[in-house]
Amino acid sequence: MAAPFPMPITGRGYKWTNLVARSPKGFVTSALAVAQGVGGAAIRREYAAGGQALAAGLLAGLRSMNVPVWTSSPLTDLVVEDGRVVGVVVNHDGKDTTVRARAGVVLASGGFDRDAAMRRTYQSESIDGRWSLGAAADTGEVIQIAASHGADLAFMDAAWWFPVIPLPDGTTGPMLAERSLPGQIIVNGHGRRFMDEAVNYMTAGQLIIAKHTADDPHIPAWIVFDQRYRNRYLFGGALFPRQPLPPSWYDAGIAKKGATVAALADALGMPDLPTTVDRFNLLAAAGRDDDFGRGDSAYDRYYGDPRVSPNPCLGPIDRGPFYAVQVVPGDLGTCGGVRADAFARVLRPDGSVIPGLYATGNAAGNAFGRVYPGPGATVGQGLSFGYVAARHLAGRFGAME
Repeated sequence: MAAPFPMPITGRGYKWTNLVARSPKGFVTSALAVAQGVGGAAIRREYAAGGQALAAGLLAGLRSMNVPVWTSSPLTDLVVEDGRVVGVVVNHDGKDTTVRARAGVVLASGGFDRDAAMRRTYQSESIDGRWSLGAAADTGEVIQIAASHGADLAFMDAAWWFPVIPLPDGTTGPMLAERSLPGQIIVNGHGRRFMDEAVNYMTAGQLIIAKHTADDPHIPAWIVFDQRYRNRYLFGGALFPRQPLPPSWYDAGIAKKGATVAALADALGMPDLPTTVDRFNLLAAAGRDDDFGRGDSAYDRYYGDPRVSPNPCLGPIDRGPFYAVQVVPGDLGTCGGVRADAFARVLRPDGSVIPGLYATGNAAGNAFGRVYPGPGATVGQGLSFGYVAARHLAGRFGAME
């Protein structure tokens, strides 16, 4: 779910934009972003931030060096001679075209975000890619082609999981800061809390998937909040404070509403919800989440509300009406792929190197394994190992090898 107008937001600005109704800095940050986005559109300029801006800079670099960029040209095979990868076959302009490479081939195609069969095989029967925020073209063929030429695979069960709202139009509403702010909890199908809601998004997704069973459903989970929360904070990536939840959400069954917590519990079929909310309100009053530790870490508190103390992540759910919205394990992309070494060289199952073949980004097994080290990890490893691969195939490492 996108904002209704151009609004380039940096990672630092995102924190304050969520507090637009709570902080002068949040209001100024949001106003400047809107002015930049709308003003740019008025003069036919599109301003970008974050990953978009980074991609634009990389493309500009390629153009400045007169490097041809072929779009809509999927890889169909690798060219291998005497055991070494010496080029690729791509389908360009409707026909297979061989492109030879003197030094080596770097696979940087992304993962298998949108391939339902691969996701069910390697990850979960409940995951098919429909909730992914990854590119529509990330369907895993490159990983499969590399495997057919002997490449080992690593961390195929992993993804940059990211809790999202499954919107009626088939898109998703990201849930990042929303999970750290006071006045909300996330519960399973019985209405029970099961995690620190403010935990990093990759871990949150892992927990939702790992705990889901037929008898104890966690997909979907539900975020439960009150009117105070709705009046104070942005929600789902685009809904402004006080803005009602769209009627289409209720029609699709992804949102429920009740005048009381008991009424909301009845609407959801969650008999345990009132007890869960009562327990959470006691913890919020004490300023300490003894059940799951929400607000104990610096990460949790970063996206919290600085005007709420002693714990910026905790606040009661007690001002009706009350709401519940579905939360499912979306992702920013899969992060399992071909196994690569410290020089980004693709490895066989026995640990030997496939000469001339390199992999980076989400096409390679995650450098961090199944752990989320912090913001920018996806882009950071892709850039780092792309640089390493380029230097290695250019012979710039010498004795380091």
